[in-house]
Amino acid sequence: MPLLPVAEDVPRGARYGGAATEAVPEAPPVPEGAYRAARDTVAALGRLRAEGRGGDAHALICEAAARPAAWLPALADELNRSGAAADWATLLWEVASQPALRLAAAAEALVAAGRRDDGGQLLRQGSFRSADEIADAVLTLEEAGTPDRARALLAAFVQVRSAADTAACAVLDPARLVPMLLDAARDVSPARERDVVHALRVAGHLRG
Repeated sequence: MPLLPVAEDVPRGARYGGAATEAVPEAPPVPEGAYRAARDTVAALGRLRAEGRGGDAHALICEAAARPAAWLPALADELNRSGAAADWATLLWEVASQPALRLAAAAEALVAAGRRDDGGQLLRQGSFRSADEIADAVLTLEEAGTPDRARALLAAFVQVRSAADTAACAVLDPARLVPMLLDAARDVSPARERDVVHALRVAGHLRG
């Protein structure tokens, strides 16, 4: 297979020592060659499985997961069209294990391509990382001019983690993160908002 690009679509804000990037369009065009590469990947997976080379097939999925975020919708289309939904699920898990900035970019690309369920699933799968890492990623995304990614990542974290974990997320920069956490909790449910408000008060981030 030809050499394919590796993801370089993650914005680098001041927290990562790089210049902020411009906001990504809501629905970026499909990169040239994305569908061809996706079809080649599907064909290669079929050959490897037919030869009983499951380990090599998994390695290929990991390589595919490292492609730029904008290439992922094409992979989703081709894998599901070929009946390889299980491989797509595995690929999502691989993307979810990547750094939070990359995760947010991938989820946004899937949602923009009409795969909202996949994007939401990816964010939920990736929310089981440390509160510090999520907070750092959220602030970096804000600084990089991609607030939609920041909000989506934080919303998934607030939805699936405990109120105490949510409060821990505020430690890095309470002045900026507490309002964002409250907005995210409010969007989940009134009960969730009450729990998060209580946890933030216990942690000393809100006055009683």
